[in-house]
Amino acid sequence: MRVLWLDPFHGGSHAAVAVGYAARAAHSVQLLTLPISGGWRWRMRGGAVTLARLARALDARPDLIVASDMLDLATFRALTADRLGGVPAVVYFHENQLTYPLPPGRQRDLSFAWVNYTAALTANAVIFNSDFHRRSFLAALPGLLGRYHDYQELDTVAQIAAKSHVLPPGIDLASLDDPLPSTVHRPPSTVHRPPSILWNSRWEYDKQPAAFFAALEGLEARGVPFRLLVAGEHIDPQAPEFVAARARWAPQIDHWGYAPTRAAYAALLRRADVVVSTAIQEFFGIGVLEAIYLGCAPLLPRRLNYPDLLPPELHATCLYDDPAGLIEQLAVALSRPAQRERWRAVAAPYDWSHAAAHYDALFAALAAE
Repeated sequence: MRVLWLDPFHGGSHAAVAVGYAARAAHSVQLLTLPISGGWRWRMRGGAVTLARLARALDARPDLIVASDMLDLATFRALTADRLGGVPAVVYFHENQLTYPLPPGRQRDLSFAWVNYTAALTANAVIFNSDFHRRSFLAALPGLLGRYHDYQELDTVAQIAAKSHVLPPGIDLASLDDPLPSTVHRPPSTVHRPPSILWNSRWEYDKQPAAFFAALEGLEARGVPFRLLVAGEHIDPQAPEFVAARARWAPQIDHWGYAPTRAAYAALLRRADVVVSTAIQEFFGIGVLEAIYLGCAPLLPRRLNYPDLLPPELHATCLYDDPAGLIEQLAVALSRPAQRERWRAVAAPYDWSHAAAHYDALFAALAAE
């Protein structure tokens, strides 16, 4: 089967899933992509026109079109109807512009939410990266449509729900494995070495780094020793709060800054004992699963997709409800013996070695329909 994969914002998890699946698919996958340098807003507005031009130049007709949520699929379909009409198309939602939380003081531009809505309406099938994402998007649609005084077309929400599927992103976890297992990457745990806390989220408002550092203040007030690994991507490393946090925690810091390579990132994960999230936005949680795969115990908020990432029996010890709970459970987590193989087993099913077959089967079924 020939799959045409359209990615107008080819970076981050969007690119990782597209490239990861193309390399492992049982089907033939052709990627048409645009770089992220144009900015996500321009890609959502103009990417469909450019990708339609590129798609019209292809020799082979695909059996299935897969588009990311950044594509204005309705426009793309209109511009390629004479060449690709009748080819089923699905849209894969990594994120959406209807429920993504905004920073303080910013107003939502509903034109982008509308592109997501019409893409879902146009597609033969809608795929979400998590069931949390599916539920939240469908729950928000009536509010978007209800803003208009007539012809709200609320029945289309049920139509979209009926053709919705959940397919978690495959993750290249195997690339994190140590090529030389005998090599010692982290010092042995002794009474002289406090356990390490990992932050591997982006340094942005939706990940709430200030809440993370507030929890560290709580640990220090309790006299709980710890080391610190801050590996998240940051937009502006000279932001005042970033500089202040680095100076405040300098005595505990073992690493600070974005890891330049996959190997360097994996080495940092192996050194960590506990991975913490304070996010208010997470449609899936790839970074958390990468850390769990290399043996980090997770401590995550009881919201978003996090409860679905972990087996129910781990919720009591790995999910927290509020800032006080984060401090309390983090102190306990740092006192527990490491169980690295146990955590690895939680994340392993998301590796592409397992996930690719699920993609193959769903895409084949959608093309057959």
